Amino acid sequence: MTSFDQATLDIFDRTAEVEIETSRADGAPVHRTTIWIVVASDAVYVRSVRGPAGRWYRELLANPRGAVHAGGTAVAVQAKPASDPATIARVSDALNQKYLARWPGPTAAMLRDDTLPTTLRLEPA
Repeated sequence: MTSFDQATLDIFDRTAEVEIETSRADGAPVHRTTIWIVVASDAVYVRSVRGPAGRWYRELLANPRGAVHAGGTAVAVQAKPASDPATIARVSDALNQKYLARWPGPTAAMLRDDTLPTTLRLEPA
């Protein structure tokens, strides 16, 4: 299990919204989507508010390499599904802590049963 350096973790932790850059395959069009990102136990996670229908999520499943744009930099990432119950709970807690006070409705949407399986761990690519 590989993680990001502390400076990158800090940027991800303090940035409310980032852009995720994805593509369904090498040579296919690249897309950027604004998403939320959390750091939990020194690991980086994202989750699709649209559940499995989210385009960026589907593209990262098909081609797990992408980039996160935050703090004026692009960070190459590789996505891996995170499905164990302890991780899902930890990510849900981190989403609540980071976003609930500012965006209660959207935060509740991130905690729906259909979104939980779309939790991805991001690692350096």
